[in-house]
This record gives sequence, C-alpha cells and structure tokens, in this order.
Amino acid sequence: MLLDILPPDTWAKTVHEIQNVLSPHGPLGPDGVTHTYAPGDFSVHFFLQLAVIIVTCRVVGWLGQKFLGQPQVVGEMIAGVVLGPSLLGLFFPEIQGALFPKETRNVLYTGAQFGVGLYMFMVGTSFRGDHFKSKGKSAMAVSLAGIATPFALAIVIAPWLMKVPGLFSDKITQPQATLFMGACIALTAFPMLARIINERGLSNSSLGTLSLTAGAFDDAASWCVLAIVLATFGAGPGVAVLAIGGGLAFALFCIFIGRHLLAPLGKMVEARGEMTYTVMAITMICFFIAAFVMDAVGIHAIFGGFILGTAMPRGKFVEELKKKVEPFAVIVLLPMFFTYSGLNTRLDMVNSASMLMVAGAILAASVLAKFGACYTAARLTGEDNRTALGIGALMNSRGLMELIIINIGLQKGIIGLPLFAMLVMMAIITTVMASPLFELVYGKKARETGELGEVPDNAAA
Repeated sequence: MLLDILPPDTWAKTVHEIQNVLSPHGPLGPDGVTHTYAPGDFSVHFFLQLAVIIVTCRVVGWLGQKFLGQPQVVGEMIAGVVLGPSLLGLFFPEIQGALFPKETRNVLYTGAQFGVGLYMFMVGTSFRGDHFKSKGKSAMAVSLAGIATPFALAIVIAPWLMKVPGLFSDKITQPQATLFMGACIALTAFPMLARIINERGLSNSSLGTLSLTAGAFDDAASWCVLAIVLATFGAGPGVAVLAIGGGLAFALFCIFIGRHLLAPLGKMVEARGEMTYTVMAITMICFFIAAFVMDAVGIHAIFGGFILGTAMPRGKFVEELKKKVEPFAVIVLLPMFFTYSGLNTRLDMVNSASMLMVAGAILAASVLAKFGACYTAARLTGEDNRTALGIGALMNSRGLMELIIINIGLQKGIIGLPLFAMLVMMAIITTVMASPLFELVYGKKARETGELGEVPDNAAA
C-alpha cells in the first residue's frame, strides 16, 4: 500500500500544499512574515483567472442574450462587474481575493490592453472609407454635437456636484471638475460600440460607419480633455502637449504614409492566396508598435490599433487576418479587458436617497447630452428620423471605456468613490440601453424591410 510506504505526514503535507496552491511561494517580504509572489505564482493565477473569466463571460453573455435580448458583449461587460468586488467580492470575499489578488492584476492589465487593442485593430480593418466620405458631413456634425452638448451640460451641473461632499477632491477647481465631467459624459464606448455594430450586422452599413467614426472622434476628444485635466491637476503641461500632438501626428502618418508602406503586404497575400507566417509576423509587429506609440503619448493603445487597422490593405489580406486573429481576440483576450475594469468597480457606494438623486441627475444629463444631441445633429444634416434615432441610440453607449477614464480620475485623486460609483452606474445603464433601443427605433424595421439581415449567429453565441 502506497500510504504505508510513505512517511506518516506525507498525506497531511499534500493536503496542505493543495490548499495553498494560490498562496504566494516567493521569499519573505519586508515584514519578514508574509511571502512575496514568485514567477510561478503569477502564471498559476493567470491561467485560472482566464478559465474563470471565459466561463463567466460566456454564461452571463448567454443569459443576457436569452432573457434580455442583449448582445454577447454587454454580457461580458456585466460579467466583469460580477467578478469584481460588487458581487463576487461582496458575497465571497475570500474566493474573490484568492482568484484576483492585487499582486497579479498588473499581468491581467497587460492582457486586457492587448485584447482590446487587438480587437480594435480588427475593427479598423473593416472601416469603410467610402461610407465616411459619403457621410462625412453627418459624422462631423454628430461628433461635434456629441462633444459640445456634454460639456455645456457639465458647465451647468459641475458647480452643483462640487457642493456634494465626497464627490470631488477638495483640491480640484471648478474648471477642472467641469472638464472632467464633460469628458465622462461625452465619451462613447468605442470598443463597445464597435462590438455592437459588428454583432448587429452593421459593419458594412453607412449608419455603422457614421456612428463608429463619430464615436472615435468623441472618444479621442475625451482622452485629450482628460490629458488637459491631468496636466492642470499636477501632471504638467507636457502631458497634454504629448497626448494631443503625438496622437495627431500618428494618425496623419498612418493616413497619408502608412497605407502606402503597408500596401505590399496585401499584394503578397493576394499573390500567395493566403497569409504566410512572415506577413503575419510583420503585421503583428506593426500592431504592437502602434499600440506602444499611442500608449506612450498618453492616449490609449486601442486608438493605435484602430488607426493602424484603417491603413491596412483590404481584400484577401483582411479575410485571412480575421480568420487567424479575430476568434482568439474575441473569445480569450477581450474578456480580460472587461474583467480588469470590473475588478475596480464598487456599486455599493450609492447608499442614500440624496446620492441616488445625484446619480439619477447624472444619468439623465448623460442621456440627454448624447442621445438627444446626436439625434438632433443627424436630423439637421439630412438623415431621416429612423436613422437619426439609431445613431443616437448607438452613440449613447459608454461601456467600460467610461470605467477606464473614471478609474484614472479615481487613481489621480480627482474624484471620490461615491462619484465613481455613480458614473459606473451611468455607464452600465446607458450601455444596456443601447442595443434594445437601437432595435426598437431602427433595427427591427430595417430587418423587416430587408435593409439589414438577421442578427448574426455570433451575437447570440
């Protein structure tokens, strides 16, 4: 018998090791009592985290699609919050803490940025320049309305919000608070918008291109304003100059020079009839450099991926790239982005009638500023009523891009936890609204008349 041969304490030690699989096994820390994390500890957590994240995203996404009519991406957003302190951490704090210890979150953060950046790169490869040219006037008008109106409303509500204790830092000025609130309200969830457009079968439609273009402009403007707020709040003017100047220079380079430099890649794929490993390697190197540049200047890696994607060759090149990259990016990498943001989300901070009233006012102002303003702008530039309503519904989605920008605000000490929680609630509600509202005002009728096909299977998968 094996147990008789082994030392008496072997079984007890084995059980102890199993129980401590997720405990740190590195050298003792500065306190001389607790252990630090060894390299192997990070990999153990990472693989388990990925398994839990993917299972949760698929299950919550399926439930949302089946019972609420939400696309998979909205379920993934909610799944991120489910795995964070708002639900799993609230009811099972020990399990949540063991699965996602703070020490491992930098690894998850890197994977999250890779996932969302790569997905936006794929979205950029589907960008239709001809639609943008034909809808340029409407896209610019929608974008400007989606920026100007939120900042106008921020001018109105920021002084009131500053009087509520705990919402803003005591050190922040009224102009800084106004700019920050304007950026939060003006934000359109660019990755979320792209996923909804893709899953609703709008990728090749002029409405999808118009909304995505306007959303890209609005997000870029919000990040630039955030850079200005950070600069005036203590980070220095160089932050704003680098972000705005560097982002603009990179976009112009890709538009006017990059597409010509990348054109031979498309010819190589067309000649071979497939994408070779060499072409794939060059493509990924370009993506990583683009993501690095936009991250380094202070905008965000996702814009590097998207801008580069718009400059990539079309045709067979894109078909091959999607086959090789998109499934892994959507199923494995992108859910890390939603989970990482969800881990920083607390929904238990809005805990009184007065706080709920403030949260309701922020939500109402946000919907009015985006849905109302973008709808009006689309109508004034010649879009029919149904199309304008569809644009307003899509532009009102904020998603976890909102969580990223408010996490920065929280980390930098600009806002407090109560306002952070209110903005999280606003982000979730406006995102959940987007898909059913779009189907109500545009999608259902368009599918009945044959303008749009049925919702693709991958939206319900």
